[in-house]
Amino acid sequence: MVLAFLRRDLEDLCQSAYELCRPAILNIPTNGLLHRQIPARVAEIAHRCPDSQLIVNLSLDGVGLRHDEIRNVPGNFERAMETYRGLKEVAASGKAPNLTVGLHTVISAFNLAEFDEVYALAQKLEPDSYVTEIAEERVELDTVGSGITPSVEDYARVIDRLSERLRDRSFRGISHVTQALRRVYYDLVKRIMREQRQVIPCYAGWISAHIMPDGEVWECSVMGTSMGSLREVDYDLRRIWTSARARAVRRAVKTRGCYCPVANISYTNMMCHPGSVVKVALNFVRRET
Repeated sequence: MVLAFLRRDLEDLCQSAYELCRPAILNIPTNGLLHRQIPARVAEIAHRCPDSQLIVNLSLDGVGLRHDEIRNVPGNFERAMETYRGLKEVAASGKAPNLTVGLHTVISAFNLAEFDEVYALAQKLEPDSYVTEIAEERVELDTVGSGITPSVEDYARVIDRLSERLRDRSFRGISHVTQALRRVYYDLVKRIMREQRQVIPCYAGWISAHIMPDGEVWECSVMGTSMGSLREVDYDLRRIWTSARARAVRRAVKTRGCYCPVANISYTNMMCHPGSVVKVALNFVRRET
């Protein structure tokens, strides 16, 4: 979570993003370590951006000590569960009607064999939404060369089973839309991995971006090319977005030939791709009927 910012920094960043693109969907992933601060800070953000949908996804990559081992942080699981309970209390209080509390699992070579156990816990906790993403080698996470990405065969076996389970569940509000989107995303990931190319156009740096805890704005979390620093422009995201430096990064996105199945980037790409939009709409309508 962007709690590496000081309080003023976080508030300025949220206000900048809110003024640039309101209403918006603000998606905040967190490892849940700061269980005393996160619920209160999320309540503040929800209050400051009342016209936007705020989604907080708490990482869940294993159960108990296994979660701590995968993340190499002793005590992470217990603190994450405290954070989750705190976030659910914020949502239940009625003071943050625009808040969705979700769980997020990164499917990697380290937890493939235990995914059923992780999924069972996720269902027991009853989150507003449950999403998964395939582990990748990213500049952002310093995982390049780590071998954390599972094979396409292993991933397909797990994700196909998950998709079947999700078809039998009911979701409400923004979570209903999210699940319709993710079913298309799961198929897209398998195709990208098998064909090893960007099978639909990428709009990273055009319609989406990645903001690092230190204020650097990247086109995406995989390549990590800086478009500028929010700290250097008084948190005016528009100045970075319209700069010559940003235009140069966008040109590189179109020409460098990279490909990846990163979830947040893929969602944007899918919403700009007519064929994917039709598939999402069909999933949504089928669940409605």
